[in-house]
Amino acid sequence: MRVEHQIRAFEQIYQSYDGVLPLHRFLFAYFKQNKQMGSSDRRWAARYIYSFFRLGKALSELTPLQRLAIGDFLCQQSTSLVVETYLNNLSPSIELPLDDKIKLVEREYPTFKLAEVFILHTHLSPAIDQAQFFRSFFIQPNLFIRVKGTHIQAVINQLLAKDVPATEVIANALALPNGTKLEDVITDSRLYQVQDLSSQKTGAYFKPEKYDYWWDCCAASGGKSLLLHDIEPNIELLVSDVRENSLNNLDERFQSAGIKKYHKKVIDLLQNNDQTLHHYEFDGILLDAPCSGSGTWGRTPEMLWFFEKYKIESYVKLQKAFAGNVIKYLKPGKPLIYMTCSVFKAENEDVVSYIEENFPVKLEQMELIKGYHDKADSMFVARFIKQ
Repeated sequence: MRVEHQIRAFEQIYQSYDGVLPLHRFLFAYFKQNKQMGSSDRRWAARYIYSFFRLGKALSELTPLQRLAIGDFLCQQSTSLVVETYLNNLSPSIELPLDDKIKLVEREYPTFKLAEVFILHTHLSPAIDQAQFFRSFFIQPNLFIRVKGTHIQAVINQLLAKDVPATEVIANALALPNGTKLEDVITDSRLYQVQDLSSQKTGAYFKPEKYDYWWDCCAASGGKSLLLHDIEPNIELLVSDVRENSLNNLDERFQSAGIKKYHKKVIDLLQNNDQTLHHYEFDGILLDAPCSGSGTWGRTPEMLWFFEKYKIESYVKLQKAFAGNVIKYLKPGKPLIYMTCSVFKAENEDVVSYIEENFPVKLEQMELIKGYHDKADSMFVARFIKQ
């Protein structure tokens, strides 16, 4: 039977995956190794494993196949053989709105608790609407791009010509269906940057001035630096990261964006960098700190299953240390922008309190940017001014 074939494919992936690699990278390697799987097999296998993990730790007492059927019922609008086989009585209701489907699952499975989708819910920032946040894990996030202002209509026209629905959600930011192959529909990659909506919104806190010297001290592949440069092209910029391969990716992105003038250093922010930075004084510092990434788990729902609580404190130690080691290079009266893609209070509001209490800075403004209303990630941003 075809359903048994699909179940076997799901079980093989489920039993092979240990959470070390991001799920999308694991699937890419798995499908490459199992070339006997056709495109339909790969599509169903990917749908099932993502639906399974989107249920988080809810109904953990059930078998994996029962949980898969419930997750697939909640996440999808078209039925599947697994739902028809293991959740036959609810299968006709799969096209109902999500809230109605949640009520059906609650009625059918009295032990179902929405909060157990995100098992670490007691650690959330108080700004989070927990019910809305939990239900967002059953919804596939959008793909967002930031378009250079003068090209927005041209890009929209190219997308519509390929029947790709595009919505301008804020100025120069387009929401597209997840999985859109941009290289097939937009002719010039220099016209846009892939960047989540909430990440784009952090730019409102940067406020660079002409000819400022800014330091993006955890630059990774340069997303925030590109945003900063778009806001004010006439800045001097130092980008650094402890991972040289990330900075190589940054070089490629900067080259594609036409940015040629910037400085780059491999810097470990846990070390004393006075010898490297002894003569540097910055007009602004971006600290996009390493974190749990919990605000992005709608894109990586496997983390709902594999993430362990003790890791939060490990990230908090890094965040506090990084802040202390960069503030001394900031000019008085100038901003430190602290950011995470976390929704945990310990990484956000608690770190803000620690920074303000232990270093010569004053908090000007902070916000947890809630992406769950926009099919986007959630991010935290705080703007300090050095005293």
